[in-house]
Amino acid sequence: MQGRLTQNDVSNHVNVEDPEHVGTSVIRLLSARYPGADLGALGHAFADTKALFRGAYPGYLPCDTLYHDLRHTLDVSLAMARLIDGHDRSHPDAERLGSRRAMLGVIIALLHDAGYLRQAPEQEVGNGAIFTKVHVSRSADFLSRYLPTIGFAAEAGVAARLVHFTGYEFEIEDIDVADPKDRLLGYMVGTADLIAQMSDRAYLEKCRDFLYDEFVWGGIAREKLLDGREVVNYRSAEDLIRKTPDYYQHVARKRIDHKLGSVDRYAAAHFDGANPYQSAIAHTMLFLRHVLDKDDLTRLRRQCYSLSAGPRTEPAAPSSPQHPPRSALPLSRPSTASIARGRRASSRRR
Repeated sequence: MQGRLTQNDVSNHVNVEDPEHVGTSVIRLLSARYPGADLGALGHAFADTKALFRGAYPGYLPCDTLYHDLRHTLDVSLAMARLIDGHDRSHPDAERLGSRRAMLGVIIALLHDAGYLRQAPEQEVGNGAIFTKVHVSRSADFLSRYLPTIGFAAEAGVAARLVHFTGYEFEIEDIDVADPKDRLLGYMVGTADLIAQMSDRAYLEKCRDFLYDEFVWGGIAREKLLDGREVVNYRSAEDLIRKTPDYYQHVARKRIDHKLGSVDRYAAAHFDGANPYQSAIAHTMLFLRHVLDKDDLTRLRRQCYSLSAGPRTEPAAPSSPQHPPRSALPLSRPSTASIARGRRASSRRR
């Protein structure tokens, strides 16, 4: 899209760096889709998410992950609302998700990366990205505690499972969700996470300047296997950029199409035409392939910044990655098998 502002979403109409603007846009959209529905809990969730990321939520420190910042969360939440709207506007009453599931889906999107946020006792943990491999389980724990406070206690259990559709701690097919509508919600939140970040106008620059550092912090760039061997997934920020086309084609696109039910098609239904998320991603990938063909990464020069609080801290050297102290790890961790699956999927993470 010509003239798209850096702070705006793919439609160029919503400032996804402004929690109030995104919250108002989402609530207006869902109010039109579900006339008369009480969406008060959603307003509370937007306010609490803003407080959480800015360090004003009790017991939590400000967000310090530069890639997974408040903007990313808001962008994902807006995409989630649009997928839900596109689905429900194109299906008969009996097949629609309805207002309560719609709210639940957006709230899960808002809090899908809460696991990156350090809690107050974790002050000494170098950066929230250290929790990369278990951050979705930490987000699930947060959702389990948080949802009862806004009237969604009955949905807390399923929400804690649905958030795993955004991560790699469990294979999609192994996530225990019985209700087909709930599973559809999981497909949507997993898809929204991917299409929102990859359609960001500065996606490539953020991968280079922010995501690689998070991969170093989280033990993704270089991994120590249980048998002591080291696997190098990304040697440098430049290496990550060079591997991005393959990541998109063989991981992200396949995940959306084959594991997440191709629900990105509901974005086109929402917009009543072309899917601007896919258009933006295709444009970025075409540009990147041209850049790589010319071997000129200096062309990645869009303005790149993060909403995360605090000065930038250098990650630990790849040869000796930092790990959080045992007391800083989540109380409820995934099984050894799921961690092993996460290790095998590390090169697929974004």
